[in-house]
Amino acid sequence: MPDPRYSLNIEVQTRYLQEESVPEDNRFVFAYTITIQNTGDVAARLMKRAWQITDSNGNIQEVTGEGVVGEQPRLEPGEGFRYSSGAVLETEVGTMSGSYTMLADDGLEFDVEIPKFTLSTPRTLH
Repeated sequence: MPDPRYSLNIEVQTRYLQEESVPEDNRFVFAYTITIQNTGDVAARLMKRAWQITDSNGNIQEVTGEGVVGEQPRLEPGEGFRYSSGAVLETEVGTMSGSYTMLADDGLEFDVEIPKFTLSTPRTLH
């Protein structure tokens, strides 16, 4: 069981960007907004991200890097951080999942899972 001192809550909102998409060219653009809340007892900095983006053809994009949107936010217990980014798929539906690598103020490095979420154009999924 994970140590509750090192705990984050992750919430995701997604939307389809019709104005940037070109369906006839198999280009479907999505935005997602992530809200990260430090629900633990120790302040921690988001050091790295790792994403797996999968379209409905089974194509997988691996995305890794330092921080998120050019930042490595440090979250005190109870603090939150929200950012928006995007993904481009070749299909109308796909999924994203991943993890954040965090560095706690006490020196412990830990990973936080980002639960899988769906990207889909309107009226594609019922």
